[in-house]
Amino acid sequence: MTGAAGFVGSYLCALLSAQPGVKAFGTTRGQVALDVCAQFSGDLTDESFADKVVRETAPTDVIHLAAQSSVADSWRNPRGTIVNNVVAQLNLLESIVHYAPAGRVLIVGSAEEYGLLAAEDLPAGETGPLRPDSPYALSKIAQDYLGLQYHLGRHLDVVRVRPFNLFGPGQSDRFAVSSFARQIAEAEVGLREAVLMVGNLQARRDYTDVRDGARAYWALLQHGHAGEVYNLGGGGVHSIGEVLDALLARATIAMVVRRDPAKFRPVDAPVVVPDVTRIREATGWEPTISFEQTIGDILEYWRSRVARPAAQVTD
Repeated sequence: MTGAAGFVGSYLCALLSAQPGVKAFGTTRGQVALDVCAQFSGDLTDESFADKVVRETAPTDVIHLAAQSSVADSWRNPRGTIVNNVVAQLNLLESIVHYAPAGRVLIVGSAEEYGLLAAEDLPAGETGPLRPDSPYALSKIAQDYLGLQYHLGRHLDVVRVRPFNLFGPGQSDRFAVSSFARQIAEAEVGLREAVLMVGNLQARRDYTDVRDGARAYWALLQHGHAGEVYNLGGGGVHSIGEVLDALLARATIAMVVRRDPAKFRPVDAPVVVPDVTRIREATGWEPTISFEQTIGDILEYWRSRVARPAAQVTD
């Protein structure tokens, strides 16, 4: 698994390591210690590192999570986002061709690939149009289709997935829900004013708990069809304002909400809803963790981090 110290990776490491007969290895870019996965630290944009990991592990399955994952950061550094996300995956796929050609590869794309969908294109199906509206979205389309090309042209067993909004405890506060929860937790103990800075609250998104998302990746490794792409979502559609209201209802103090122009995206699709028929039919996977539970868990996560400020927060 690449990106094993990240938000989804940390949950997936634990899930895979608990499976009978599975030995899980994870790559990290820094020296962040992994609890359960055996670790390789390095940069996948370095061909020699990608070769080393694949050659030494000879994996039967590869989950490629490592990427620059922030839309906002991609606007600030489009070149870095596209180069990092595409070159790292290219190196990984080349290494798999040479050292583990029989392995199954799960390429993780993003719902951002769909971009600005028209009302008639909703819910977004896997065969619908892709209209990238950010450098990040473009980089994920490139990763998606690079995976398809290596399946068609190099005969790798590649499955692709486009997750919609995965959220949950442990997510970086670069993302809206986690940012709201951190601000509330800090205000509750007097570390900041009881003022919550927000961006666009009207956008509606499909939210699925990261723990359900990790199970979906495992299900696709076992049951996904080579060459196919699957939407991952179905946890429930909510506006960002509704998410904020759910967090505020759990706060122990009154918060003032203010809009911060810096938190608005240059382009922001008003509604993104997935069609998840394909993943359900192929794997039988269904989300099981409620929106209310996830909201509560995120806020409790940040309350515990505020109490232990030196704790590591994953992306």
